[in-house]
Amino acid sequence: MLRTKSILAGFESEDGLRVSVMSRHTLTDGLTPDPRISEDSYDDWRPILAPPLKLIGDYYKRGLDWEYFEQRFMDHLSKPFVSLVIEQLIDEALNFNVTIMCIEETPDRCHRRLVAEHCQIIAPELDIYMR
Repeated sequence: MLRTKSILAGFESEDGLRVSVMSRHTLTDGLTPDPRISEDSYDDWRPILAPPLKLIGDYYKRGLDWEYFEQRFMDHLSKPFVSLVIEQLIDEALNFNVTIMCIEETPDRCHRRLVAEHCQIIAPELDIYMR
């Protein structure tokens, strides 16, 4: 099963392998470490599954519409070097629980939802649980 949740949410036994899909673990300035996140918050860190920094800037600083963000992020997920990591994530999630996490509180406008949906498109038999 592939689960999604905020990295700030507490540990749960159902989490299994906890994977950060954030580009960095900083405050909004991009430099200061976020004191709420430590290496104990996750088991593995796969920043390649985060939006590219330019895309993050276009969305948060330059007002890119969410629909365009989704489209550009899905293009990112389809790149060959990212697809390999997606395939590994799917394989892991088909064999045991994996939880992908980022900072957003809910999955509505969060790239972790897009990663999970992309995985399920590739592997329809994959169960996903989002929160």
